[in-house]
Parts: sequence; structure tokens; C-alpha cells
Amino acid sequence: MANASGFVSPSVPSLRRRFQPSIGFYRSGFCFPVKISKGVFCSSTIEGAEKLSPSQPQVPRIVSKGCKLVGCGSAVPSLQISNDDLAKVVETSDEWISVRTGIRNRRVLSGKDSITALAVEAAKRALEMAQVDPDEVDLVLMCTSTPEDLFGSAPQIQKALGCKKNPLAYDITAACSGFVLGLVSAACHIRGGGFQNVLVIGADALSRYVDWTDRGTCILFGDAAGAVLVQVVHILIAFILNAKGFRFYWYLPSPVGSFTMNSTIRLPHRNLVAEEKACDSEQDGLFAFDLHSDGDGQRHLNASMENNETDSALGSNGSVLGVPQGRSSYSCIQMNGKEVFRFAVRCVPQSIESALQKAGLSGSNIDWLLLHQANQRIIDAVATRLEVPPERVISNLAQYGNTSAASIPLALDEAVRSGKVQSGHTIATAGFGAGLTWGSAIVRWG
Repeated sequence: MANASGFVSPSVPSLRRRFQPSIGFYRSGFCFPVKISKGVFCSSTIEGAEKLSPSQPQVPRIVSKGCKLVGCGSAVPSLQISNDDLAKVVETSDEWISVRTGIRNRRVLSGKDSITALAVEAAKRALEMAQVDPDEVDLVLMCTSTPEDLFGSAPQIQKALGCKKNPLAYDITAACSGFVLGLVSAACHIRGGGFQNVLVIGADALSRYVDWTDRGTCILFGDAAGAVLVQVVHILIAFILNAKGFRFYWYLPSPVGSFTMNSTIRLPHRNLVAEEKACDSEQDGLFAFDLHSDGDGQRHLNASMENNETDSALGSNGSVLGVPQGRSSYSCIQMNGKEVFRFAVRCVPQSIESALQKAGLSGSNIDWLLLHQANQRIIDAVATRLEVPPERVISNLAQYGNTSAASIPLALDEAVRSGKVQSGHTIATAGFGAGLTWGSAIVRWG
């Protein structure tokens, strides 16, 4: 069940005894072996059980499904711009930039590079890690504020991946918070919409909206793409109902696509049946989340629409109707750095603490803190507030700068592939930026 600020996972009774018999599941004429790995327990008597015969077992009500993060990938442009390179075009230095931001290099699109191509490359790597074919993807979420088409880039990514079944694909615009919103959206689609493999991509090319003569902003941003595959998780419940109304349960992992919700599978024993049910907290990969926005803060960080002067190439068509002449475009990024810093160090820790509380966890329960890579001072301030030691903070800001919606999946991918983040690790992640928007999610990798 989902609410406005986090998920409530259904509870599953504890398991007392453990054993591992092997049984065969029969459905649609097929038989395959399944290992019973969780255990068995006896439930309370069912109301009305005295009216049931042994051949009429009752199945538990299905509440919801969970999700897990099973694959990640990333891609960056080949052109690298160092602080020393920037010092040649604006009045700055490597020391000035690195001390104030923690950034030393950034990657920028050039030539025929495109943010869509980077997104496709990152998505392919995520699918490869997850061992999922593009045709198995049933939803693509492109989290970006810099699409290469006014109407969105997600469908082009779906096409480039070769998804032949035409899965739904759409963009999410939430600037640097975009990827966190994408993760939560993916979980909602899985839990309530029946989706099984959701590709969440964070990709931005803010270098296209940077004033390269403004040392306050041009030093901050880079271009990149990162992707995560979010997959459905649910379990099977196998049980015997005896004449006295007692149910004996076994919990079994359910392979994606093997069963459908509300399906009952007959087992060799005439009273033994199985049905899919919600995964418990041990299987679910998204524990809780906390999301916010404040339009009043838009004045501190924006790239607003502006109308250019009349272009002679456009002629005078439309002038009779009073239609403004000229092309509309977005301004370069405008930012009040001090106000954005104050906002981040105040709101981000509060959001993470709120998500942890909803998940029933504390800062000591998380293995890693992974924040949007905006400024090392912000990352350090949030970690200090949450009492997370530096060795448990993931940061690659120095090499890539602020890559907006791409920063979290890019850092996650590097941490996973380097062996730092391992299956089962709990991560507190948070995004924050233009809008103003901010949000956090407590997730488990793998």
C-alpha cells in the first residue's frame, strides 16, 4: 500500500522451523522443481473453517507487491574539462573551485554527442547487469530537465533499446530530484499497476544551459546519464488446510513472470495450494520515501522561458493576429548559491530522517549515504547532521561535477561495479534542486 510519503509493507508472520523439501508445482500442464527455503508455521483458525472440506482451501488475500533494484549502468561524454581548463576562460583557479565545491573535472557533450545516446548506453548496461532483455521492459522513465525534444526523449530511448512490444515511456521533469522521483514512481507502477520491469534513467546535459562567462555557475555542471532497473518482487505461499481449519504455510520466492496475481497453483497433495502474496520487508527493496516541493524557492534556481527579438528569417507571419514574433528559448541557469546551500543543508537531512523514521530505521542502520552530487560542502554537512562517517558516504563529485538527475545513478553504478556497494546493502539517498524540489528514499541494493 502506498501513501503520500512512503510505503507501508504488509507484515508476514515469523517462521519457526526450517527445512528444505523439494516439490513440483503444476500449472497449465508444466511441472518444475522449487526449493522451499523459508520455513513453515501454523496460523490461527479461519473463521468459518468448520464449513470447509479439506478439498476447499482458502487462500490469503493478496495485498501488494514489492520491488528491488537489480541492475545499474552509466555513461559519460568523452570530453573532459578540468578546473585548469576553465581558468583559461573565466577568472578562477583549480584551488578556488575545489575548495568551494569539491569539483575538479566535469564531462561535457560535444560534436555529435547527445543526451539520448548516453541514456541508451546507460540503460543497456543496466539491462545487461540485470540479465533482462529489452523486450521484457514494460516501462521506461526518463528523468531529465534537458530533453532533446520538447515533447520528451523517453520514447526515443525505448525505440533505440529495441523494445519491440512498445512499452510505455515518458519523461519526468524534476531537475536534480528527478531520479529519486523516478524510483518512487517505478515502485508505484509496480505495486499498483502490474508492471514487472521498470527502467529508471537519470540523464541531463546542463552544459547546454550554462553561461560559460559566469564563474558562479559554469564551474558546477557536467553531463551524464545513469540508469537502474527496478523489478517486481513477490513470494508464493504454499499451505495445507486441514479439517480443523489450521493452515500450515511455506514461503517460496516467485520468479518474475512465472505466476500471475490471484492465481492458485495445485500441488501434488490434494489440499496443498500456492498463491502469490506480497513480499515482506526482507524482500522489498524500497523501504520508505519522503518527497516535497516549494515553488516559492524557484527564484533561487531557475532557467526560465524567454522570448528573443524578432528574427528576420521568420518574416511577419502572425503579426496580424497579434502573435509575438520571434523564437522562445530558455535562459541560462540562474542560481543564488548561498540560498540553495541553506535550503539543501536544512531540508535534506530532515527528509532523510523522516524517511528513516517511516522505515523504522536509524542512521546506524544504513550502509551508505548517497546524495545528489551538487557540492561537497553540502554532502559533508548532511552526513555530519545524520552522524554518518565519511567512509560510508558515496561521492564522485570531484570527477563529474553536478550532473543533475544523473548524479545519483552515476555514483551508484560506480560504487556497485567497484564492489563498494554489495547486494543487501541499505542506502539512504536524496535528491534536491530546482523547483525547488527535494526528496529521499531508503532502498536496498540487489
